[in-house]
Amino acid sequence: MSELPAGASHIHLTAICGAGMASLAGLLKARGYRITGSDQNIYPPMSTYLADIGIDILNGFRAEHLVPRPDLVVIGNAVSRDNIEAQAVLSQGIDYISFPQALGRFLIGARSAMVIAGTHGKTTTSALAAWVLTRAGLDPGFFVGGVPLNFGSGWHAGRGEHVVLEGDEYDTAFFDKGPKFLHYRPKNVILTSVEFDHADIYRDLDHVKGAFAKLIDIIPAEGCLVVCSDYPEAVAVARAVKAHSTTYGESGDWTAANIAFEEGRSVFEVCFNGRSEGAIEAAVIGRHNVKNALAVYAMGRNLGIPHERLLDGFRSFKGVKRRQEVRGEKRGVLVIDDFAHHPTAVRETIDAVRGAYAGRRLWAIFEPRSNTSKRNVFEKEFAAALALADKTIVAGVYQPEKVPEGQRLSVDELVGEINRVGGAGRALTIADSAAIADFIARNSRAGDVLLVMSNGGFDAVHDKILQALAG
Repeated sequence: MSELPAGASHIHLTAICGAGMASLAGLLKARGYRITGSDQNIYPPMSTYLADIGIDILNGFRAEHLVPRPDLVVIGNAVSRDNIEAQAVLSQGIDYISFPQALGRFLIGARSAMVIAGTHGKTTTSALAAWVLTRAGLDPGFFVGGVPLNFGSGWHAGRGEHVVLEGDEYDTAFFDKGPKFLHYRPKNVILTSVEFDHADIYRDLDHVKGAFAKLIDIIPAEGCLVVCSDYPEAVAVARAVKAHSTTYGESGDWTAANIAFEEGRSVFEVCFNGRSEGAIEAAVIGRHNVKNALAVYAMGRNLGIPHERLLDGFRSFKGVKRRQEVRGEKRGVLVIDDFAHHPTAVRETIDAVRGAYAGRRLWAIFEPRSNTSKRNVFEKEFAAALALADKTIVAGVYQPEKVPEGQRLSVDELVGEINRVGGAGRALTIADSAAIADFIARNSRAGDVLLVMSNGGFDAVHDKILQALAG
């Protein structure tokens, strides 16, 4: 695979604290490059990860961060053209590429790429696929937009022929508005779902489908597509594939029977066209994660891995940071962290946690932070999902000024709709994380489960809650 020109060794990452960019920094450092990086949103777990591997984060974006002149700059997709550091790269003629291009150059190369794409479940499914293939002895490279607990970081170069990649449909960079996954040269694809999301860059569902259609179009005839049959739009997009395809879900080629949840684990029977291949045990909860596991199993079998060689990977999978991750328990109150920020993901996560902790009062603590959740496009859907919890706290909209006022989510209206759907007094809004922690400490009781949902740091509200409970 191509690297940098002879003698070149310094790579700078602008917006290094993004989940993908931080992992890329680790990969590049392990390959022997000198890494620098900058960002203005610095928070765990990525800031901690970067510190642990010896990469200092330059605070903010400045032209001076490019002195001495790097040999290459990787520009994250959160960086706009008017970013002062990006402007310096352009004006000084420094070589630059996008994050997905960097993966193609420094990780994928000529290897066989397995891309996990879809509106939901990408990170967990990618992490599970990487671990299952690892335990099956294939030593895959992988790149996941989170931190799989089995590995401790979101990347591994690997020596095997396969590379597992989380394929994001978000745009690549300010200089490339196409989806990231188009840079990954996929041979095998798992498509978990297709729904409207990323309202800041996609006009509507048809626009989203168009992005996934481009992914389907570049799967070669010798590849494979595994698609969830429970999402009609995913099935519709998949019809154009040139490669072998198979479905999974409630009524696909691959189905799960006799599903049981016990103590944070799932046990289910894998069936192909109604015929059982045996039982699987996986350390995931919720029916959506059973489907994710089913997708990985189907892909594993398509790669020729026998059932017996797949079992250990599922059984020993530990999950992913910020995906139904238990952060701690104080005074009998359990705090769980999750990345959910789309109404479907919020609903499925609440269902999963309720199923795993049956009989316990469930609190949903939600921060509207993503570009979609900050908009009013899904207000009723968010209300219906959050009303499934026994108690709901909605924080203030994160950086509301970035959304036009007419499109902005009204937290008061959202809380009012939750109380209308779920019953008076079920929900309230508390803008400040310290105030949320104080309210929880005063109003929770032993046995409660607190499910915190945000796609960002949420001002370390998890730690503040645990400290308030301990105090």
